[in-house]
Amino acid sequence: MRLAPGLLLGGGLGGFVDIIVLHQLLQWHHLVSATPAHPVTTVAGLEVNTRADGMFSVVTLLFVVVGTGLLVEDWRRHRAAPPRWQPFVGLLLTGWGVFNLFEGTINHHLLGLHHVRDDLGGPRTWDFGFIGLALGMTLAGLALYRSSHA
Repeated sequence: MRLAPGLLLGGGLGGFVDIIVLHQLLQWHHLVSATPAHPVTTVAGLEVNTRADGMFSVVTLLFVVVGTGLLVEDWRRHRAAPPRWQPFVGLLLTGWGVFNLFEGTINHHLLGLHHVRDDLGGPRTWDFGFIGLALGMTLAGLALYRSSHA
């Protein structure tokens, strides 16, 4: 089994969980909710944030579509048997964790577009906890994947 399909599917699914749970259900933040020009307390700011959230959703959907396409193509060309659960779940966790590491580092820390809890004024402890969770998911996924190849 190639790495790319599982990693892309994990990243896409992780992005969907982020956008659905943190942005929509809990409403802790939106994609650019920490930027002064786009506060979620105004209709115009909420419109920009909703559009940005939608673009983020499109990117995560592309991850899932491309990952699924690569997986199906591998099966069609007999390059891979249907994946075993342990390595596949390991790759999903790794992809999800890497996606969150990238998103959290870039959006929370480098660009400051949003924080995990903008609804609390963006305390950094939540941002660092998000990075820690992402790192834990990545390492657990790698360990699960590698243990299936031992």
